[in-house]
Amino acid sequence: MGREKTFDGVSEFLAVAKRQSVRKAALELEVTPGAISQALQKLERRLGVPLFYRTTRRIALTEAGEALLAKIAPAAQLIETSLGDTLQSSNEPSGTLKLIVERLALPHVIEPILPAFRKAWPNVKVDITVSNLHGDIVASGYDAGILIGSYIAKEMIAVRLSPAFKWAVFGSPDYFRDNGRPVVPSDLIKHQCVRFRRPEKGDIYRWEFIENGQNVGIEPNGPITVNDGELMRKIASQGLSLIYSSTFHASRELANGQLEPVLLDYSPGSDGLFLYFTKTKQHQPKLRAFIDTCSQLRGL
Repeated sequence: MGREKTFDGVSEFLAVAKRQSVRKAALELEVTPGAISQALQKLERRLGVPLFYRTTRRIALTEAGEALLAKIAPAAQLIETSLGDTLQSSNEPSGTLKLIVERLALPHVIEPILPAFRKAWPNVKVDITVSNLHGDIVASGYDAGILIGSYIAKEMIAVRLSPAFKWAVFGSPDYFRDNGRPVVPSDLIKHQCVRFRRPEKGDIYRWEFIENGQNVGIEPNGPITVNDGELMRKIASQGLSLIYSSTFHASRELANGQLEPVLLDYSPGSDGLFLYFTKTKQHQPKLRAFIDTCSQLRGL
């Protein structure tokens, strides 16, 4: 296959697959329906397989067409995003800022920051996906994500958005009155604990501590397993079990006296919420504007 033909027909294929119509694809690409059909026929001849089923009323992908779309659609999205980023780099902040955000960041970051950001940059639209499953944010089309620092890949650029917080064990005053307080991590074997199933991996999270300079991981013991942090804190607030969380996650329950921390001296260290992104994204005007707004409002 000659290099000059590598991408011939690809844009037409993607447009028809998206619109499921030759006529609508032609309008999108500003060409004639005949030109679309001709480009598709050439592509199918080159690949040696039909990509669409065609009738007088509809057009649909064949199995080979679906397989091709699954492979090239993410790459096409990345190319389109990259071209848009390059074009935008010399302009004022504009376009759509796509963020994937951990739920914890909503009350602590997004809700206080978003009004100020929209007021300062009305030409920038904001598209927010709330999820703890971040995966490959570039391939997914996101400009940046907000996540707990220890979960962010090392190659990413990260900007702190929250004060530092510590991981610890938490329980209600009633629980500690009835069951006592663990003094060292090994005491946890005597206590009921809420087991947390990590949504992103599906495994049970091991409680992490530093004891005598060594990392210690403890498998929590208890009859209750959840995959939601808010539910976990509510269960602990009811005095049913101990939980492993952070002073930031449990800040509301700590403030109103529903929960109390223990084993803070064995905390594995401080963490925080961070905005993270790749080096190729760091000079986007829309992203820089968001970072500046976060810094101004949070005094970072």
